[in-house]
Amino acid sequence: MKNNIVLIGMPGAGKSTLGVILAKVLGKDFVDADLEIQKKEGRLLHQIIEEEGTEEFLRIEERINQSLHPKEAVIATGGSVVYGKAAMEHLGKIGTIVYLKLSYETIAGRLQDIRGRGVVLREGQTLYDLYEERRSLYEKYAHVTVEEDGFTVEETLEKTLQALDLLIE
Repeated sequence: MKNNIVLIGMPGAGKSTLGVILAKVLGKDFVDADLEIQKKEGRLLHQIIEEEGTEEFLRIEERINQSLHPKEAVIATGGSVVYGKAAMEHLGKIGTIVYLKLSYETIAGRLQDIRGRGVVLREGQTLYDLYEERRSLYEKYAHVTVEEDGFTVEETLEKTLQALDLLIE
């Protein structure tokens, strides 16, 4: 297994929440790619999207994700990271990519303020459209998929550790 673990999935899938716990359990650093973007840009995600537009935000996100080079970390990415082919190839080289998979119904139930979270939605696009568009991209880049529906954070953690352990054997 590679030294880093990269979490991908829809907004609301729990990448940051699980990432912090996973890093703690494995004794790794934790990197939140969205926070790295905000730090480097000096603005919140939704401000970048509002001020620069969706396409420019995606370019910024890809550039910053490509610049990540942690040695022993769990990296929680933004949900739109999969639009950046070069970033995903880089993350796949430096880490094991874990797709945290949830049903559309669960995602819709978790996401209330979608715009305030800095979610990349194109003009006229619904959350369902976004879910359908991204699902195949998450599956394409994932080394491991962890089904989360109906599981607590602790149970998802256990499933993730088991999935990663299978890669080592």
